Amino acid sequence: MDYKLSRYACYLIMLNCDAKKRVVSLGKTYFAFQTRKMEILEMDYNSLTEDEKRFYQRKISKMGNSRLNQQAKTSGVKNFDKFHNSGYKGLYNGETADDIAKRKCLRYKEEILDNMGLAELSMNIFRISQTEETLRNKNIKGEENANDCHYKVGKSIRNLVKDLGGTMPEELPTPEKSLKEILKSKEFDKYIK
Repeated sequence: MDYKLSRYACYLIMLNCDAKKRVVSLGKTYFAFQTRKMEILEMDYNSLTEDEKRFYQRKISKMGNSRLNQQAKTSGVKNFDKFHNSGYKGLYNGETADDIAKRKCLRYKEEILDNMGLAELSMNIFRISQTEETLRNKNIKGEENANDCHYKVGKSIRNLVKDLGGTMPEELPTPEKSLKEILKSKEFDKYIK
């Protein structure tokens, strides 16, 4: 009989098994190595420039949006523009993606997430991840219910930022260069060394 275990379950098993056994010794080495790798990644992240951190956060937002889209589809969403605008409307006090792009003076079809600083990207990553979690955990079904969920999550994050005395996302500055502009420029060379 075969079993599938989570990474955490494997970790707990390795901690509690006889280290004299080769497979357990290898498992403990693996987990020690992975822990150190994460510590190094954290140290490396702290040494990144603002733009390098933006690249990293943008990658997280892309992966998060992919998972969110899968969960939204499971919930019955067919009109993804309306679904994503619901989240933006909640977080940005009624603004749609088009409204945000106009306010930021972006070109047609330019990605708004590529034109955000760290704080604004972080708010959107939180919105994305919490909407995915809520759709899944509450087993939300139906397109309107999913849109309503996305709006409420965005609005809740907006209220949290307000309660903490933070800057509203629409009041945050737009970086001078989008991430795509940086990729096209010679500046990008320093990010791939």
